[in-house]
Amino acid sequence: MRLDVNLATHPYEDTRQFWIRWGSAVALIAILTGALLYTTVTEWSFAEKDRSIMSQYKSQIESRDEERSRAEAVLNRPENRTTRDRSQFLNQLIERKAFSWTQVFADLEKMMPARLHVVSIHPEVTEDNQLQIKLVVAGESPERALDLVRKMEESPRFRQPAVTSQNTQTNAQVPGDNVEFNITALYVPSAPGSRK
Repeated sequence: MRLDVNLATHPYEDTRQFWIRWGSAVALIAILTGALLYTTVTEWSFAEKDRSIMSQYKSQIESRDEERSRAEAVLNRPENRTTRDRSQFLNQLIERKAFSWTQVFADLEKMMPARLHVVSIHPEVTEDNQLQIKLVVAGESPERALDLVRKMEESPRFRQPAVTSQNTQTNAQVPGDNVEFNITALYVPSAPGSRK
């Protein structure tokens, strides 16, 4: 058998190089696609588990809300109003008792910058039953009061401290009290028996 090969009309092509280059590129893309498909399927299964857990929590929240509304309806009956009012009064007394002046002053003493002092402290219970402190401090510069707010942010006892107003005094009663700041913060008292 005789093969006629005319290299002038049909030049020689090295297809082996072509298949090595393109075949490896296609194999790499196939591996990458497989890895992406695997991560997509696993993430979807994790998301499905999270969705089922969230639906369980939502159903628990709905059942607790229904239970709470039933309990409030029982408390709002005319024959139960005195018991409700008494329990609210006692709860407010307990919340006020949770406020320790000694602990607040000890916490503030640890974070109070030099040449800044407390003028007044007014604790009160907010509408959502959290203990809020309205603090008035005075000192010689605004930087010291802002330093106190930064330290309060880092403290485990104070939440969401904010400067509500700033007053500059030209003729202060105490020398060096050029600036007076009003600061509000939520106070988290320590749990009983948690002191070191």
